[in-house]
Amino acid sequence: MAHAKTSYVCLPCRASYKQPYPDGRDRRCPRCAEALVHVGSAFAAPRRHDTAGWRTLSVLLNAGIGFHKSCCGGPGYRPRTPAGVRRRLDRARATGEPTAKALVRPELH
Repeated sequence: MAHAKTSYVCLPCRASYKQPYPDGRDRRCPRCAEALVHVGSAFAAPRRHDTAGWRTLSVLLNAGIGFHKSCCGGPGYRPRTPAGVRRRLDRARATGEPTAKALVRPELH
């Protein structure tokens, strides 16, 4: 039986790797040997030259937001630009909403 695959990223190298589902092993980047970050099976990496996309991804991952499939399909809304992140962080500061919750909010009312 084949093992399910999930994505891991190396933020410094801007690289994404599909590997077997987490099994407790320490995963390291084959380029720089830094620890890989588990991002989930519903992840689509930005292009390596997309600096803004990787900066946005870094904010999401540092806030504890992953890209895991849900019962309804994908991971739900995730901002794709620094401006989208900024608007949601501004809302979190203004309303007191937790950062992780504000970052995955599709609408800003």
